Amino acid sequence: MPSISLRTIREEHASLSAMLHSLRLMLDQGPGDEPAAFFDVMRAMLFYIDEFPERQHHPKESQWLFPRVAERSPQAAEAIAQLEREHAGGEAAVRELQHLLLGWELMGDARREVFAQALQKYVRFYLDHMRLEESVVLPAAQECLQPGDWVAIDAAFASNTNPLAPGKPRDAAYDRLFTRIVMRAPSPIGLG
Repeated sequence: MPSISLRTIREEHASLSAMLHSLRLMLDQGPGDEPAAFFDVMRAMLFYIDEFPERQHHPKESQWLFPRVAERSPQAAEAIAQLEREHAGGEAAVRELQHLLLGWELMGDARREVFAQALQKYVRFYLDHMRLEESVVLPAAQECLQPGDWVAIDAAFASNTNPLAPGKPRDAAYDRLFTRIVMRAPSPIGLG
């Protein structure tokens, strides 16, 4: 039976993949006749990435999952080292996207292409990052970790408060963020 943390990681990856897909769809649609609403939801989506994956998901992988897997699975150690380097730059990358989006919003369409290129690069990077975790690290974890290892890892991931996780109670602090994204973003994240 898969551990709670592996299921949580996969669910969080699915939420993040949907968010990244919706960001690309929003970019393709552009601001249209409602630029204020467009930029508002784009900011909210980037805030979600900064707030949740960068501040909750990645630190727990780095602190609890990766060290134990690297210790017991030398063949996964190289992938883990790469993922750790990527985690180290993740917060700066999403903050740069937030800045570029603000530049587009405040300075006009002359800044759109720079944001578009940065977003496309970021989405490719992030999807590759999650693919590496799911194809190398998670199978190695399932294979080499013992029940005692999972107790601490599962406890760490059980406290995550992903506002977009299906079927899980949301932290009240994230209700406004969740509502803003879901009501305005296109499917698969939202209803807009």
